[in-house]
Amino acid sequence: MATNPTYIDVAIALKVYHTLTYSVPENLSHFVSSGKRVLVPLGQRSVMGYILGVCERPNKRETKHILDVLDENPLFHSSMIPFFKWISDYYIYPLGEVIKCALPGGLSLSDHMTIVLTKEGEDALCKEFLTPLEREILSRLKLGTLRVNQLRKILNTNIPAALIQTLENRGWLIKKKELKGGKAKQRLERYVALRRSDVPADSYTLAGKKIIRVLEAEGEISVKNLKKVVPSAPRIIKSLEDAGDIAIYEKRIYRDPFGEPIQVEPVPVLTEEQKNVVESTVFALGKGFSTFLLTGVTGSGKTEVYLHLAAEAIKLEYPVLVLVPEIALMAQMERRFRARFGECIAVLHSGLSTGERFDQWMRIIRKEAIIAIGARSAIFAPFESIGVIIVDEEHDTSYKQDGHLHYNARDLAVVRAKHHNCVALLGSATPSIQSYHNVIAKKFTELTLQNRVEARPLPEITVVDLCQTRDIRGIRRFISTELYEGIRKTLDHKEQVLLFLNRRGFASFSVCGACGEPIRCKNCDISLTLHQRANAYKCHYCGFTRASTSDCSACGSSRIKLLGIGTEKIEIAVKTLFPEASVARMDRDTTTRKGSILKILKDLKNQSIDILVGTQIVAKGHDFPNITLVGIICADLSLNFPDFRAGERTFQILAQVAGRAGRGPRPGKVILQTYNPEHFSILSAKDQDFRAFYNGEINYRKALNYPPFSRMIQIKITGRDKQKAEQHAQVLGDLCDVLKKSNRSYLTFMEILGPIEAPLSRIAKQYRWQIILKGLRVKPLHRFVHQLIFENPSILNNRNVKVVIDVDPLFMM
Repeated sequence: MATNPTYIDVAIALKVYHTLTYSVPENLSHFVSSGKRVLVPLGQRSVMGYILGVCERPNKRETKHILDVLDENPLFHSSMIPFFKWISDYYIYPLGEVIKCALPGGLSLSDHMTIVLTKEGEDALCKEFLTPLEREILSRLKLGTLRVNQLRKILNTNIPAALIQTLENRGWLIKKKELKGGKAKQRLERYVALRRSDVPADSYTLAGKKIIRVLEAEGEISVKNLKKVVPSAPRIIKSLEDAGDIAIYEKRIYRDPFGEPIQVEPVPVLTEEQKNVVESTVFALGKGFSTFLLTGVTGSGKTEVYLHLAAEAIKLEYPVLVLVPEIALMAQMERRFRARFGECIAVLHSGLSTGERFDQWMRIIRKEAIIAIGARSAIFAPFESIGVIIVDEEHDTSYKQDGHLHYNARDLAVVRAKHHNCVALLGSATPSIQSYHNVIAKKFTELTLQNRVEARPLPEITVVDLCQTRDIRGIRRFISTELYEGIRKTLDHKEQVLLFLNRRGFASFSVCGACGEPIRCKNCDISLTLHQRANAYKCHYCGFTRASTSDCSACGSSRIKLLGIGTEKIEIAVKTLFPEASVARMDRDTTTRKGSILKILKDLKNQSIDILVGTQIVAKGHDFPNITLVGIICADLSLNFPDFRAGERTFQILAQVAGRAGRGPRPGKVILQTYNPEHFSILSAKDQDFRAFYNGEINYRKALNYPPFSRMIQIKITGRDKQKAEQHAQVLGDLCDVLKKSNRSYLTFMEILGPIEAPLSRIAKQYRWQIILKGLRVKPLHRFVHQLIFENPSILNNRNVKVVIDVDPLFMM
């Protein structure tokens, strides 16, 4: 007897803003559940989607069947679906694409049309009436199956779709659909074990006897490890299995993303301040949604608070999610947590291989890990429920995703805590203006650590006015007398030095000495930076390179002046000034290789490095007890950006890097070099006084109606054709104006800025325009954008121009 078909709601992993309903054939009905992937028909294609749940039969007559269920177990819990829907609605991004972004990479499937030569087509090659192009196509297909675009590329010619259809009608080729993708799978490894205890070992060869003895001792062992003991094991075990003495089977294993084993460390005694903070947060566990902002000076022991809070949550059987802003901080945080909690930890970040990330994801799904630690993408960790979400260095802009789905993991941590009815703890010595404003508005509860652990003093900060050395030539213009003497004394005391400059490379601004033309990127409206070790000029936006021996492209002169500084130039200068010191550099150029960050941090911990030169990567949360001097080469690099958050970012990074000094038993010192010694961001960083900075900055924001007193959405318009990009931006601007005038609430609560060229008007051959929508209330602002794009679908579906919606933008360049 036939049963009524089941209908399911599916989010397609494409730019489709609404969900689709499909029916489930009876043979697949037992495999359907929320959180699994399905293969479904969409037009002429087969595409991947995600099951959101069972739904009512739609009103329309015909509903297509799903083609297949792709997963044995769900990839995410149904409790996460409301969270995904919130993200889709708030960030104005297709739901299926949101889920695709959340899941580990390598799971996506898509179909591709390929063309295959038939026997008739092969015979046709002997015929004389073929055109040259037809003969080329058939000859190439004789070597193997290809997609049409591959064929066009190989033959280096345009092949009309009509010609492919003609050849198919003649029976010379056929079109086939093939599924591509889905590389991430569980890893299986062959294991062996004894079938019985009374194996007659004497009847076997010497190698066979050795295998039996190993299995008696180990119980079971992987073939891979057995081969290390008995090299001929893979050949011998088959005969042992045939005799019924051993079993050979496959076992699921996890790829290990961790480094060397961690020794268990003693739990330190909390200070009174730390105890009060832990008690306040522990009291909130299990009592509903609440958000705390943990502020305090650098070195006050916020990580120890996180560890104690996690321990209390685990006692209550609540999972714990910990976010750090960058992979560079993962090693330190992971090490501390593993030393305290052992192997119940999963890590999630982009530095893992596809297989490693998939394994860690599945460990959480199977409840084998109760703590997840990771960078921003870890906010999607597939816990069914959560007890506490911890966001370390909550002010860091690295929590903002700048591609595809433009989400802010810090903000999503608060949203997810609300969905799970749990505690969110945001921590920072230099909290964001937005988060501290939420404290003032009573949305967050502030917790404070005002003193460093063990009563260690804050570093003494000396400000050096670089205007006094502007006439000095050479590197001593930036290595002032005060900094030079400070480095020398620190090295004499066998202590370590950190030199900070937030600009990598050797020379940041190279110009022609003959005509004054800068050495520019051919793809971007920006000058190139010389990287001496690579012997090349590099663009830090698109990756374009030119040989360091290149002449001026404008006049042909070889007289190139290497102006500006970068970490590479500072490194070389310091090695010259202090030849006896061991100098290392930590920036993007030296940390791209897997394991390179860990090596530098290990060498620093073991005091194999005397002086570390680095960019902002060294300023974020690292704990180096033997660093007693921090030198800030130039504090002004981010102050003059055309961005209303420039002062905030400058204060945060200066206060953070200054906080790396004096975190051990010996007091620290900071030498801060600047051209703007009276700027309130510089003065607040000197005094390590966040509240003084906040009070000055918030008045400026309020006067200009900038966030947190308003909300913003940035519409980015990019295109390879300069004229088409500008025209599309102007059309979009006109639509915004018309829509605003049509609704009184838009007129009252909204402001439209632009369209205008972006400050960086061309990057990677893409001309860039932007429109900023600023509103007093978030709901009218989102309603405006929804109305704009859904009533004018051609805005987003233009072949020549790309339009991206960025809600709550952080990067205005």
